[in-house]
Amino acid sequence: MSLLKVSELGKSFGGVKAVDGISFELAPGELLALIGPNGAGKSTTFNMVNGQLKADRGSILLDGQELVGRKPREIWRMGVGRTFQIAETFASLTVVENVQMALLSHDHRLFSTWRRAADHKREEALALLDQVGMKSQADRPCSVLAYGDVKRVELAIAMANSPKLLLMDEPTAGMAPKERNSLMALTKQLVIDRGMAVLFTEHSMDVVFAYADRMIVLARGRLIAQGKPLEIRDHPKVQEVYFGSGKTFEKIAEKAAAVNAAVGENA
Repeated sequence: MSLLKVSELGKSFGGVKAVDGISFELAPGELLALIGPNGAGKSTTFNMVNGQLKADRGSILLDGQELVGRKPREIWRMGVGRTFQIAETFASLTVVENVQMALLSHDHRLFSTWRRAADHKREEALALLDQVGMKSQADRPCSVLAYGDVKRVELAIAMANSPKLLLMDEPTAGMAPKERNSLMALTKQLVIDRGMAVLFTEHSMDVVFAYADRMIVLARGRLIAQGKPLEIRDHPKVQEVYFGSGKTFEKIAEKAAAVNAAVGENA
């Protein structure tokens, strides 16, 4: 059964079709990669799913409930999470405080002075940090963390609303290969443990081929292919529009296989 069902989704800007009638589904326990060249419509699609943009046409169903027309906050409370960069204004807060703020926001609880709220949700926040391997650094300021650790904290924050669906827009951007693989392996484990689904965009194709269960490919706002990684690798239209040649895909597939083997050895 599908958790997310997108049907004939469309969005135009000034007469230009940024997204042109795309349809796809996403099941619980699945990582679905949304890929395509720059200007393909990936970000527009993401922003329609989370309510930042309203679709001109089409439908977005989450567990049978329509998302089109709802505000981002309402969609978030319905179980759609999204990873965001930690804002500079919160970088001076500790790791656990950042997660606590997300938990308090989900529960409609606001406090005039953060320190008065310091004990609220702490244990719950620590449990989330434990899941992403950051509990030992809970009381450190986010400003002193390594980049890869910041990404783990951002993932914990995104889990604060116990999402059914997690949206990740280029989650490994700026990360070294080892950090990328560590973050995506963690994400995949969370998907398995929680039974949620992940829709993510990613420019690093070795990450996509190593961790995505399925892929959908956009070009100029249209969905040109969807399927399992090996099906996408061999898809002639994808090779022509997105990569230009199958040789690129072959190298990527080899690299992804090596990543999977390394992950299996370390499991």
